[in-house]
Amino acid sequence: MQQLHGLLQDGSRVAIAAASGMGGIGKTELAWQYATFHRDCNTYPAGIWWLFVREIDLAPQVLQKSLRMGIEPPDTLDNLEERLQFCYEEWAKQTSGNALLVLDDVNDYRAVQRLLPRNPRFKVLLTARQRLEEKTLQRLDLKKLRPLDAFKLLYEVSQAETRIVQEQIVAEKLCAWLEYLPLAIELVATFLKVEPDVSVAELLAQLQQKLLQDEVLTPVAAAFELSWVQLNAAEQQLAVLLSVFALAPMPWQLVESVVVVCRVEAPKQNWLKKLLAVWGKVQAPQQWCLLLDDRVLSQSRRRLVELSLLGRVEQKQYQLHALIREFFAAKLQGYADAEDLRRSFAMALTAVAKTIPQTVTLEVQQRVKEALPHLEVVAEQWSHLLEDSTDAMGSFTVLAWVAQGQSLWAEAEKWYQACLQMTEERYGVDHPDTATSLNNLAELYRAMGRYQSAEPLSVRSLSIREQQLGAERPDTATSLNNLALLYGEMGRYQSAERLLVRSLSISEQQLGADHPHTALGLNNLAELYRAMGRYPEAEPLFVRSLSIREQQLGADHPNTATSLNNLANLYNAMGRYQEAEPLYVRSLSINELLFGADHPHTATSLNNLAELYRAMGSYPEAEPLYVRSLSLREQQLGADHPDTASSLNNLAVLYHVMGRYPEAEPLYVRSLSIHEQQLGADHPNTATSLDNLANLYNAMGRYQEAEPLYVRSLAIREQELGADHPDTAISLNNLAWLYSARGRYPEAEPLYLRALKILFNRLGENHPNTQKVWSNFIDCLQQAISTGQDSQLSQHPATQPILKQLRETE
Repeated sequence: MQQLHGLLQDGSRVAIAAASGMGGIGKTELAWQYATFHRDCNTYPAGIWWLFVREIDLAPQVLQKSLRMGIEPPDTLDNLEERLQFCYEEWAKQTSGNALLVLDDVNDYRAVQRLLPRNPRFKVLLTARQRLEEKTLQRLDLKKLRPLDAFKLLYEVSQAETRIVQEQIVAEKLCAWLEYLPLAIELVATFLKVEPDVSVAELLAQLQQKLLQDEVLTPVAAAFELSWVQLNAAEQQLAVLLSVFALAPMPWQLVESVVVVCRVEAPKQNWLKKLLAVWGKVQAPQQWCLLLDDRVLSQSRRRLVELSLLGRVEQKQYQLHALIREFFAAKLQGYADAEDLRRSFAMALTAVAKTIPQTVTLEVQQRVKEALPHLEVVAEQWSHLLEDSTDAMGSFTVLAWVAQGQSLWAEAEKWYQACLQMTEERYGVDHPDTATSLNNLAELYRAMGRYQSAEPLSVRSLSIREQQLGAERPDTATSLNNLALLYGEMGRYQSAERLLVRSLSISEQQLGADHPHTALGLNNLAELYRAMGRYPEAEPLFVRSLSIREQQLGADHPNTATSLNNLANLYNAMGRYQEAEPLYVRSLSINELLFGADHPHTATSLNNLAELYRAMGSYPEAEPLYVRSLSLREQQLGADHPDTASSLNNLAVLYHVMGRYPEAEPLYVRSLSIHEQQLGADHPNTATSLDNLANLYNAMGRYQEAEPLYVRSLAIREQELGADHPDTAISLNNLAWLYSARGRYPEAEPLYLRALKILFNRLGENHPNTQKVWSNFIDCLQQAISTGQDSQLSQHPATQPILKQLRETE
């Protein structure tokens, strides 16, 4: 380890390779011991990443780990190499000191070389079965053990001191014949340990005989074969079963569940195969796993552990060595019914997948994390063995849910795209399951703010469901709902309303008035009405949705938290602050409990509660909530996500009203840039950013910069939201205020009157926004009178009584 550490400090990349080009020499063990020791010593304060690259590409693993650190390369970086370098550099910026990147079992160095970090703070340690002759690498070639060390390993592991001493010369020959490879010596030593009546000479003779019988065998493989023949039928069944699992710790409960499925399915499969065997169509079946009852299963496991063929990781968790797994997998190929075993494995893991809800809470993550690597094997290799289409899609979908629940967007996209490819190839481009895959990928893109990517997928999904299932089916209602949500977020409210009304009608008719899907439809239609400023229509829908969810799902369900949050948003918009606060607080509490303190749902609750406190004038309470929400969104969603833009805008508004203008401006500018790039130049959220930045410039006396922003914001809102929307009224008020501040009272007066008419009709005379605009209008009239510019204003019928009252007051 000292030699390895010295090489890493002298250069940035070191390869541990087998001088003989063989496995079993202890490369991974040395790398693991090195990483563990220096982790405890904090030699690499920037962190240590361990990546297994023989079966899994390097790039997805680096991107996934980066996302967990809140690092997401911008979409402008199309080149994979540059995306990874961005991740490495951001990693370096977030940390101090050196970092260690361990790539275990590199098969082709040239394939990964360009993807390695260029920053010298990253030390890269590779293990490889072959010597890597690259000039850019420092190399530590692991040679075989020295004869004395090999003999000592044999002596200590075998615990056969008498035999080893009595047959010392033969024992030395055995070590030499095994080419002094640690894994091979450990296996034969274990054999001697469990077979006390076998002499060292007999053991060597058996190994040599196996090598003569099969010239392809290596000493390690011969040692495997020696152990294999010591296994009975049940133990061999267990061994090949374990090879189907991922190269990861295996929860024993999961192994037991696969065996149970084997017991149930084997008779079904065997009945058909016996019939076909009569006609010579298939080989006669074997009784898969029927030998493995609970008692025999435990005994077989103990036997594999005794022979060093299976390692115990921790309580009730076991793992195979990579080479042993390969050996057992090769043995499985020789079984006629290997596909039946793989199918049983896929079915057992699919049963686990069915326990995972779409909303993945912390409890769910903790419960299923050990099964996920094995579920990935089903998705990547064995989904085609599952006859039920829902089961075949299940592993892909659940893996995407889990990834999305942790804000691993690239990982979720990978699984949804793989599922779509699978359903198109297996079932056809117009199949209802393909529609489901399209819908799921579209929903992911909507959550990521990639609306342009989502729309064609969502439209196609709806078209397939209408054609294949019918216009009144619940799945069609789901597609209508999801496309409507997309249109709502794109500011296309009229299109969204038609779809949501139709979706809600289907849910009520087909599922019932109190079904959770009906509650979802009510909530989403209410959200649209809130966004459109149609508050009286929104409130009863929100209240009904919340009531259904509390009754049907429970008071602490994630969907209940959503309804609480959304009803609070409505009350906040209506100025009913006292009613909004307890709903916000309760929603935040549920989200923190279910998802954790760092989840995007928690960030939304924090942001919205901060919005309420800002509206109430409680600025010291609002600021830390805004800051925390922004930090979470940047880490979990990315620096360019629309939700991040909203947090930037909202924190800027707080700084603005607190008079902290230098802190507000860069936040406003960045928010506007994100909205324009991600949502478009004419989106209502872009209008909001324009309006707020103009407000800041107005407050700073930078009127020339403010006016074109106000004008553009008003045009967007009139076009996208309508001439009588409350947000349009706010734009009218703000532009009027600018004109009034510059003494352009005749231009300000008609804008104020339009704004007041909208607000009186939509929000009522007591709403804070109505009162604010009314106050601004009175100020405008007073200034006009004091400067003698009220002649034109007095001609308007609406202003005459106000002007008369103001003159009398003077």
